[in-house]
Amino acid sequence: MLDTTSFPIMAKWPPQFPDRIQLYSYATPNGVKASIMLEETGLPYEAHLVTLADADVKSPEFLSLNPNNKIPALIDPNGPDGVPMGLFESGAILLYLAEKSGMLLGQSKADKHLVTQWLMFQMGGVGPMFGQLGYFHKFAGSEIEDPRPRERYVTEGKRLLNVLETQLNGQDWIAGDYSIADIAIAPWLRGLDYYGVKEVLGWDNYSNVAAYLDRFLERPAVQKGLTIPPRD
Repeated sequence: MLDTTSFPIMAKWPPQFPDRIQLYSYATPNGVKASIMLEETGLPYEAHLVTLADADVKSPEFLSLNPNNKIPALIDPNGPDGVPMGLFESGAILLYLAEKSGMLLGQSKADKHLVTQWLMFQMGGVGPMFGQLGYFHKFAGSEIEDPRPRERYVTEGKRLLNVLETQLNGQDWIAGDYSIADIAIAPWLRGLDYYGVKEVLGWDNYSNVAAYLDRFLERPAVQKGLTIPPRD
């Protein structure tokens, strides 16, 4: 059983089921990685809505779990050796849940390294570059007159899509079998529609990527995880 006094975040988001994994998240491309993974594995969890407002992500309670003030984060009451564990960073959470459940990390040691390779590809490339592309096309960066930032991220976005297009030639999933690499990458592809950048990236030129995203979105655990936690 989780000792709630050890985790100050629980004062702001009190658990109803302290014996379950506690997820603190919001439905962004990074946030839904954790909820989709939890749905795919069937691990019992309780989701708490943490908005992107400073009152939430910069609150002392949230910072006590994630000093980097980003979602998602979680607490596992039954961590390694039965000791409760807090964790942040979406990629680290995916790896942790894969190892805890024994799922979606490949069948062999070699598989695990290949899956991790593509997970790092998302964490170091797809996420940061697509996020900046969205910033300069949809959000505050769109007001900047200098076209060079937008051009840079469009160029990099196309390059990354070409990498994925090539990797997906002749296979359904990015690293062989469906894995945490797909749970990391596909939500960011879905986000391109929200950012309104599919046309500028030439989305129709990436038929393998488009079919891959459709396959991902058809999974029942994905459909459910995309809505957790529900937004107000």
